[in-house]
Amino acid sequence: MLAGLLIDVDHLLADPIYDAERCSIGFHPLHTTLPIVFYLMLLIHPKTRALGIGLSLHILLDGIDCLI
Repeated sequence: MLAGLLIDVDHLLADPIYDAERCSIGFHPLHTTLPIVFYLMLLIHPKTRALGIGLSLHILLDGIDCLI
């Protein structure tokens, strides 16, 4: 499930790399709709479920940051 943190690598493509006021959902390539659907599909198969949980929780927490 720690591999779910690897999707933050796409933050390195942004300028500036970190912006406290920016919502990462929809902004960074690995935080857009198509990858999010893929992360949810990983939940279906038992062998990829742990990775799917990690990635989905990551997106959920990033989404909560967008609300605050």
